[in-house]
Amino acid sequence: MTAEAMVESPFAGSAADGDRPLRIALLTYKGNPFCGGQGVYVRHLSRELARLGHTVEVIGAQPYAVLDEVTDGVPGGGLSLTELPSLDLYRQPDPFRTPGRGEYRDWIDALEVATMWTGGFPEPLTFSLRARRHLAARRGEFDVVHDNQTLGYGLLADLGAPLVTTIHHPITVDRQLELDAAKDRKRRASVRRWYAFTRMQARVARRLPSVLTVSGSSRQEIADHLGVRDDRIHVVHIGADTELWSPDPAVARVPGRIVTTSSADVPLKGLVYLIEALAKLRTEQPGAHLVVVGKRAERGPVAKAIETYGLQDAVRFVKGITDAELVDLVRSAEVACVPSLYEGFSLPAAEAMATGTPLVATTGGAIPEVAGPDGETCLAVPTGDAGALAGALGRLLGDPELRARLGEAGRARVLEKFTWAKAAEGTVAHYRAAIARAGSTRTTGTARTTGSAR
Repeated sequence: MTAEAMVESPFAGSAADGDRPLRIALLTYKGNPFCGGQGVYVRHLSRELARLGHTVEVIGAQPYAVLDEVTDGVPGGGLSLTELPSLDLYRQPDPFRTPGRGEYRDWIDALEVATMWTGGFPEPLTFSLRARRHLAARRGEFDVVHDNQTLGYGLLADLGAPLVTTIHHPITVDRQLELDAAKDRKRRASVRRWYAFTRMQARVARRLPSVLTVSGSSRQEIADHLGVRDDRIHVVHIGADTELWSPDPAVARVPGRIVTTSSADVPLKGLVYLIEALAKLRTEQPGAHLVVVGKRAERGPVAKAIETYGLQDAVRFVKGITDAELVDLVRSAEVACVPSLYEGFSLPAAEAMATGTPLVATTGGAIPEVAGPDGETCLAVPTGDAGALAGALGRLLGDPELRARLGEAGRARVLEKFTWAKAAEGTVAHYRAAIARAGSTRTTGTARTTGSAR
């Protein structure tokens, strides 16, 4: 097998290597599944890797990852969490806090606080430095290190095992959308400073041997925005937990209910356009109402829109609910909606579809890749178009047969293409490819050294 073939084939390596369970270090600087897609990724991927018989150690900072108990894995597999604490500067109820003198442990802590004081976001860099130190002390314990979009300078060091990195989508996309929404020079300067870490992430990404991403759209964005070589980027689709996210006829649909997920009041999520669409929709269907899974912002464009359109009684925010309660909430809706301007994948779309709830979604980023063709598995609308959103929502709310057809087709699409079991299998293939490349490099280096000695 040529060196080029070994790079391209995800199954490169010996037969023994292809069969043996792996020891995996899965790094995540933010791991809580209730505060973003990265935490959801860690939770479900780690569980399915363990079910395949691999040993997975999640190494992360606050908010710590939530891991599932694995009881049906192949003997030898295991799943554990190792806490690698930061100073937790953004915790509630005192975000942007200044730590007490006794909390400082080393120079990395000082760097973390100094970056926060000057308006930057330090966690990707400082977590990578702590991870480098931690892994150096445990050299030889892991077969592969998997970074979950930290992309910090510390990960460019020799970590004692091959590195594979997942980039869900370039954060430069978020940065540009926030700059576009900034109303004055002071706000734009603040956004640039906060997102200064994206320069580091781009530099690190260009030096990585293997990058995984979750969609073809993200693959193109990573090449365009971060300058990563195309042959180093590999798509491994993620998906829904289809055992949890499933239809349940016992849960009654609530007439007029629309549900959406929006974990933050940022332009990227497009929630303000959904609020405007709801106002238009209620002129013809006054029973239409919205449940938002996420925290209510007391100020900002969403709060202003709710007040402007008098929708205080038609929009409800829920947070802190259990997984089972969340699934039942989505099941109870007549329509699920993803109004985002951009998504690197869109788990909320896949999860809603998995319950059989019909979906209205924008065409932002990778959403069409997940949601499928307009009129077949969803109703698709342009991004940032409140009128189009209102029209699609009204069409679904008024057509039970269309809702049933799209709901059934949406679940079938998720079962075929987007499950966590398939994601784990695809990820392991790239772990083995990385291990094979590292072995080939060591062998080549040894041969050159021996040849020189002769």
